[in-house]
Amino acid sequence: MPTLLDYFPPLEPYLNLIYGDDDLLVFDKPSGLLSVPGKDPSLWDSIRHRARQKWATAEMVHRLDKDTSGIILMALNKRAHGKLGAQFENRLTQKSYIARVWGNVEADEGLVDLPLATDWDNKPRQKVDYETGRAAQTQWSVMEREGNATRLRLIPLTGRTHQLRVHMKAIGHVILGDAFYADPEAFAAADRLQLHAAELSFTHPTTGELCHFTAPVPF
Repeated sequence: MPTLLDYFPPLEPYLNLIYGDDDLLVFDKPSGLLSVPGKDPSLWDSIRHRARQKWATAEMVHRLDKDTSGIILMALNKRAHGKLGAQFENRLTQKSYIARVWGNVEADEGLVDLPLATDWDNKPRQKVDYETGRAAQTQWSVMEREGNATRLRLIPLTGRTHQLRVHMKAIGHVILGDAFYADPEAFAAADRLQLHAAELSFTHPTTGELCHFTAPVPF
């Protein structure tokens, strides 16, 4: 986790609301902002804290890593929270991310199927663990090859901590700017983690309609 010494969350825009109604809020979270406050009192600033300044009942339905940007969903009441949370738990939502990874990915698409577990000696890092890891699958496809980097679309079929980051490292193409998993050269190749939650689809908890939201890629 970050500490006061290295936590400087962006202030502009303070909150980027994509959509809101009586049941839910959809935000475009900037890179560098926590989803929820950290355990250290210095880590109070988060998208949940900011949202609650205007919507007192706002609660997270899911989370994004601090350095990942993009679409994040919050519920405004317990009924909506329960219904939306169940969709994430039962894999009824659809999510896609955009990432820029180190190196030239040769194949055009693929599936990473590697179990993940906490790396207890290096928390909060995760690792591939065939003995105690939980099943994790990520579909990927090449969008563009950019010299010594490749732009990918990533579709997580499961929702493990750091899944996309560890899976990309496992196939030899770490995400650029990744402070946890990149080597010095790949980390220095970008000024932020090049991972963005670009699309999210789910069923509205009241109307039953399919909701689909997108957030423009900032890199």
